[in-house]
Amino acid sequence: MTEPERMKLETIQAPYGRELRLEELRFETGMRILRVTIREGRRFTTLDLDPERAREVAAALGGWADQPAG
Repeated sequence: MTEPERMKLETIQAPYGRELRLEELRFETGMRILRVTIREGRRFTTLDLDPERAREVAAALGGWADQPAG
């Protein structure tokens, strides 16, 4: 199996020195995956999402962000 094509999408600086990196992985089969990497100091957490899960996460994050504070 060959390595997927990687495309960097976004790097987001988060509070407390954390960083989120988003990249798209495209496989020869046509499958696309959104790779989310969270860096916390020297620790890395990687989450791979298919398009349907990425939409669910985006909706949940947007819903939370749209709520009034307090």
